[in-house]
Amino acid sequence: MKVLIFGATGMVGQGVLRECLRAPDVEAIQTVGRTRTDQLDPRLHELIQPDLMDYRAVEASLKGFDACFFCLGVSSAGMREADYARLTYDLTLAAAQTLARLNPQMTFVYVSGAGTDSTEHGRSMWARVKGKTENALQRLPFKAVYLFRPGVIQPLNGARSKTRSYRLFYAAAKPLLSTLRALFPNQILSTEDVGQAMLAVARHGAGKAVLEVADIRSLSRRASEPTLNPHIG
Repeated sequence: MKVLIFGATGMVGQGVLRECLRAPDVEAIQTVGRTRTDQLDPRLHELIQPDLMDYRAVEASLKGFDACFFCLGVSSAGMREADYARLTYDLTLAAAQTLARLNPQMTFVYVSGAGTDSTEHGRSMWARVKGKTENALQRLPFKAVYLFRPGVIQPLNGARSKTRSYRLFYAAAKPLLSTLRALFPNQILSTEDVGQAMLAVARHGAGKAVLEVADIRSLSRRASEPTLNPHIG
């Protein structure tokens, strides 16, 4: 299985990349982003792409992949809706539309968020924009699109958020998060859970497109199954 990861230097992307590197059936991994991950592995190639809105010059490097794990995202705190939409909807669709054309047999997995508004008309700005993005992705001609809606995610194995306020929160909440995740495994996820669940849907698919916290947790257990989806090369 050959996979693309967008946003591999963010907290979620770091966790997803780690799980891909640990998976014996992942033969090639290509990250796409503005900065390098500093990970070393013979299966890993890093495509540095300064303009995440335009992929015309690198299309040849984006062909031949079985799955894309799209982990790019920004916080909506303090942002106007137009700016947040550009960095969420426009940026995601710029990549996804290109990939759908180049890899029609690809499974595309998008990190959305718990509480996303599929109607696109609710009061929450970020939820409307995420809902619009999810809806647009489902209309693209991929083999399959899966929309992950995690809530609180505990970073494990050295994964760190790029956002300072989030780093401070996770550092302060680390002992509590570990306890709460053990008590409520279907309500709080880890970066391991998200990465393993992404691999599971790439291998085997899922029964529905929108995957909430409990669904992601359940799917993460499937990542240890050795049988690959026969439709994935």
